[in-house]
Amino acid sequence: MDQMMGMAGSWGPMVIAAIKALIVLVIGWMVAGMVSGTVRRKVNANPRIDDTLGNFVSSVIKWVILLMVLIAVLGLFGIQATSLVAVLGAATLAIGLALQGTLSDLAAGFMIILFRPYKLGQYVDIGGTAGTVTDINLFITEMTTPDNVQIIMPNGQAWGSIIRNFSHHATRRVDMVFGIDYGDDAEAAKAVILEQVAADARVHPDPAPWVRVTNLGDSSVDLTLRVWCAAGDFWDLKFHLTQAIKEAFDAKGITIPYPHAVEIQKAE
Repeated sequence: MDQMMGMAGSWGPMVIAAIKALIVLVIGWMVAGMVSGTVRRKVNANPRIDDTLGNFVSSVIKWVILLMVLIAVLGLFGIQATSLVAVLGAATLAIGLALQGTLSDLAAGFMIILFRPYKLGQYVDIGGTAGTVTDINLFITEMTTPDNVQIIMPNGQAWGSIIRNFSHHATRRVDMVFGIDYGDDAEAAKAVILEQVAADARVHPDPAPWVRVTNLGDSSVDLTLRVWCAAGDFWDLKFHLTQAIKEAFDAKGITIPYPHAVEIQKAE
């Protein structure tokens, strides 16, 4: 009984400290989530501030609160903040070497927010991976592909890659190539193309639609069409004009030729 009482006396404070630490962790995690969520909503509600910045700031606040909670938990076990700072200072080099990839992602996250090569909701291609940006936080950029596949890319990799932002400008140019037979009238074909373009309200009048003969191929005369539209109309307009011009060619007797091949046989 004396041994049991002695063990209870020695282990009791540790158990109580562990329970307190667990309670602090749970409450701290909840508070961090509530505060960061409130900050995100308040910042994003301001029309003058981009949503990307709101998400990033809320993420930073959440991690700062969690760090303070961790220091408080360590204090419950008798580890003072000054001692913790001294230990972290002594281990800075080792931590930096072990987490150099994570620290690189953190630094890249700040650079992305500072220079804003892309924002939430924009369609981008980062190093050959394309999708709509759905989240940017301290360490990763999250995207969703057109077929609804989630892509998570470390910020360090995103910042070090070539970024193609298809949504940055309000307008985009649609380039299309149509091949007609050598026996067809190129001017008539151009008129048919421009007629279909003029019938679509999504095509911007300025810059004016442009169509020219740009190549004499092996089996076709190639006409290139260039029109401008709103960035959001790009694919719908491209698909619509492809079908509309093909059907108009058929109605006007303009042929879209197949590749030709000539077979030569040597007489025996």
